Amino acid sequence: MMQMRGKFITFEGIDGAGKSSHIAGVCSFLAARGIAVVSTREPGGTPLGEKLRELLLNEPMHLETEALLMFAARREHLDQVIEPALARGDWVVCDRFTDATYAYQHGGRGLDRNKFADLERWVHGHLQPDLTLLFDLPFAVARERIALQTRELDRFEQERADFHERVRQAYLERAAAASQRIHVIDANQPLQNIKKLVEDAVASICK
Repeated sequence: MMQMRGKFITFEGIDGAGKSSHIAGVCSFLAARGIAVVSTREPGGTPLGEKLRELLLNEPMHLETEALLMFAARREHLDQVIEPALARGDWVVCDRFTDATYAYQHGGRGLDRNKFADLERWVHGHLQPDLTLLFDLPFAVARERIALQTRELDRFEQERADFHERVRQAYLERAAAASQRIHVIDANQPLQNIKKLVEDAVASICK
């Protein structure tokens, strides 16, 4: 009997939107239904990807270099982690994927839309997430949340407010263009409400 392909779920949102706090919950939600889950992140997810993540989060670079490194880490991630897991029938839950590159590198930095589209087609034209949860939040609220954290901010988190506003708008633009896949969640509400919305969205693809 042929193995059923697993499902691919991604979490997106501006820094401080709170998406990461729901990833473990979704993994538990799926595991309780007997589904094998691989939890991973971008940039990163592989030994090489994690090295590229360090560079991307900390080293200044040209915006096209940034985009190319994002997709280089993603190509490795797909080959080493995501595609093998899906082929086994496991579900993959990933903290950020290509929607983040659209939002941050195209929307935030101004990467040419056609160059972005070429890279997306080249690296994973055959694959898109089955479900993307986009945690949407006004940047002023996100910044307050980030300010409460006691860690050093990476170079994206240190960007000015107008950068993050462009990122947010690019996310919403991408969501409008892919409304069947991208589920926008109002992240400016109580945690339990958000948890329910997340679980309902995930349950909708548990077929």
